[in-house]
Formats: sequence, structure tokens, C-alpha cells
Amino acid sequence: MIKVMVVDDSAFIRQIMKKTINQEDDIEVIAVARNGQECLDLIEEKHPDVITLDIDMPGKDGLEILKVLMDKYSNIPVIMLSAIDNRDTVMKALKLGAFDFIPKPSGNISLNINDVSKQLITKIKAAAGSNISCSKQGKQKATEFDHKPGDFPVIAIGSSSGGPKALKEILPVFPNNLKAALVVVQHMPPGFTASLAKRLHQESKITVKEASEYDYLQPGVALIAPGGYHLEFNPEGRVVLNQKPPKWGVRPCVDYMLKSVADIYKERVIGIILTGMGRDGAEGMKQVKKYNGYGIVEDKSTALVYGMPGATIEARAYDEILPLHQIPLKIIDLIERRK
Repeated sequence: MIKVMVVDDSAFIRQIMKKTINQEDDIEVIAVARNGQECLDLIEEKHPDVITLDIDMPGKDGLEILKVLMDKYSNIPVIMLSAIDNRDTVMKALKLGAFDFIPKPSGNISLNINDVSKQLITKIKAAAGSNISCSKQGKQKATEFDHKPGDFPVIAIGSSSGGPKALKEILPVFPNNLKAALVVVQHMPPGFTASLAKRLHQESKITVKEASEYDYLQPGVALIAPGGYHLEFNPEGRVVLNQKPPKWGVRPCVDYMLKSVADIYKERVIGIILTGMGRDGAEGMKQVKKYNGYGIVEDKSTALVYGMPGATIEARAYDEILPLHQIPLKIIDLIERRK
């Protein structure tokens, strides 16, 4: 049984979440708290497996409480609840160590609650089975290297839960003269990927931006697929954004991006599957390998959630399994050898 603590100043939200969670046979709300201090007071008594934490609360807000939780109870995964206009704050929470986030119910409340409820249950189960201890990784020093003229490699990355922190460990390692292009699909709802791209850009030597229609891949630039849109490429190699139905329950979908980039860039693709729940990415990595591209999967020792890496390994669509901190160094080595 997964034991959950719900922390929210809204009695309505607490009631909805408790009702939703307790409908599951293997999850139970063992405590509710109206504010951060109540949360801290109850932890020692209730010993929750997962905490859901509202970002906006009176007194100590969610970020302040998250800092305390990450300091004293870093073994307990925390799922943040946030309004859609709190994108920058969500990015700060993920940077501090939050496991993931879900948007609070809004708009057409009955329809929105159903959608949020599905996300909530899925992410609680993923958090309960996560590898929290792996998330503390040392920074790597960027490596400088020269490049000879020629076709550049394309680094195609797929990630989900735990992905923002993993990307923060990879992208800043690359030098500003990186002679490879990057494209990233991180499972996130609309609006949040722009903030993710902004933060990664600030912390990286390469350029990081949210992808726009007709963007093209270029060395030293990482394109982040916008939330709510699948990212693919046309025959000329330009970005095509579309809103085809979600696959695996997500949009953007890693599979669509990997298949499309592999069809065009073929053996030049280096496919990377990082932490994340579900099976997204395994089919796309098969396409990468079909064209003799190179496949890297994050090792279980560092992946916060092993669903996506595990599915790719099960599909035998990879060349190497590496811990997170070794992945950017391996990429640089591959680029060196492909000159």
C-alpha cells in the first residue's frame, strides 16, 4: 500500500484528492495538511511514501517547504500541484528536487478533475517506485574540442518524470562550440516547456530554445518540443509541430520525434532515452537503430523512474546503458569519432 500525504490550503482540493486517491486499491491518503507547518509536524508521525504539495499556500509557501523536505526527508518523493500560470515556480521546484508536478483543476472543473486525477494516480505510483537517491549528481566540466567540416550529428533526447533534472546534468556539459544539433522531447503540458528551455539556456553554454514551426537543426542549438505538440521533421529537415492525438497518453511523444529524425538524419542520429514512466521512446529507438544510429539508455542506478529506459532495453533498441553523468561525455566521444 502506497501511503500519501496531501498538503493543500484548499479544503475543496484536499477533498477531491483524498477521494480520488482512496478509490485506488493500492494507494491510501494517510494524512492531510492545510499548510507547510502541519506537513512538517505530521511527517515523523505518519511516515508517508509520497507527498503532494501545493505551491501556493499562506505562510510558508510550497517552495519553502520543499527546501525543508529535500534537506531533511530527501527520500520522500514530492509531487507539486500548481496553477498553469506558475510555470517559472514549477521549474524552481523541479530544480530543488521535486519528483514531478501536476496542474491544479481549473476551467471546466468536472472534465479537468478527471484529467488531473489520471495524472495524479499515475505519478504517485511512479514516485513510489522511483529511485530518488539517484538524483544527486555532480556537475561535469564542459569539454572543448575541434571539429572538421562535414555533416553534423543529431542528438535526440527523450525524457519524462525526472527529466528536467537529468537534462540539467547533460546540456550544461556541452561546450559552446558543440558541432552537433540537439532535439529534446520532455513530457510536459503546454506552457511549461518554454520555462524549461529558458532555464536550461541560462545554465548552458549552448543555445537552448523552445522549438517553433519551421525551425531547423543546427550545431550548438537544442530545440525543446513545446508542450501540447508533437515535434517531427519535414523532408527538408525543418520542424513540423502538430496536434495529432496523444500517444502513450502524452503529447509531445518521444516516439514520433525519434522516428521522424531517424528517417531524415539516419546514421547521424544519437538517440538518448532518459528517466521517465511508461514506454514512450522504445519504438522510436528501434527506428534509430534501423538506420545504424547510436542508442544510449540511462542506467537504472541513476534513472529516477525506469519505465522508458527499461522498455527500450526490453526492445533491444540500444547500444549502451550508462549512468547519467557518463552520457554527455559519451556523446562528445561519439562526435569526436564521427569526424
